[in-house]
Amino acid sequence: MLEHTNKQFHSELETTRSMFLQMGGLVESMVLDGIQALTEGEVQLVERVRERERQVNQFEVDIDERISQLIARNQPTAVDLRLLLSVSKMLTDMERCGDEADKIAKVARRLHEGDSSYEPVVELRHMGDAVAAMIRAALDAFAREDPVAAAQVVRNDKEVDKEWKASLRHIITYMIEDPRTISHSIDLIFIARALERIGDHAKNMAERVIYMVRGDDVRHTGVNNTERMARGEPPEPRH
Repeated sequence: MLEHTNKQFHSELETTRSMFLQMGGLVESMVLDGIQALTEGEVQLVERVRERERQVNQFEVDIDERISQLIARNQPTAVDLRLLLSVSKMLTDMERCGDEADKIAKVARRLHEGDSSYEPVVELRHMGDAVAAMIRAALDAFAREDPVAAAQVVRNDKEVDKEWKASLRHIITYMIEDPRTISHSIDLIFIARALERIGDHAKNMAERVIYMVRGDDVRHTGVNNTERMARGEPPEPRH
């Protein structure tokens, strides 16, 4: 009986993992569609993003419920409990990525419908591709239980932060040179900020993967120590 219960638990655990990966795939496509709507003016993609946001929200509710039941009905070992707690935390970050992608899509539609001469900022396309790649890499590290790959996502967030600052400078210069662009420049800043937040959420998920595999909480330890701990090495002492 115990073996049967154990088998069922692990089957349900695998289903939970699989649902989270599906949810992540939807969110990644939402980010890419939102940026394509912005840069190519394909406003029909906005409805697809909005529909997927509803699906992502449903995934969050369903997975949350499954995790609560799995913990309540079973007595997971430390490793399985770490997995469940990690997914629970990552779920929130993933849902927030979806929210930010939805905001980007809505602003993209407003920009294109309001101004036919609108020109997007190049950095935003690059930033969008970069944060979508971070989500994909965090999901891949989760699926393969690869803490070293997860640490690379943490490092990549530094590059996204630099791009956020560069795009901000670029947009502000644009506003100063032509005050008529102020209104849509503010929208572009809003989009850049949303992309920067998606990068932060992807980084948080990657940190959770390291905790899940290694049992080490690498939040607030710095990128170098995160990489060391991901490899199973002790962190450098703080001075």
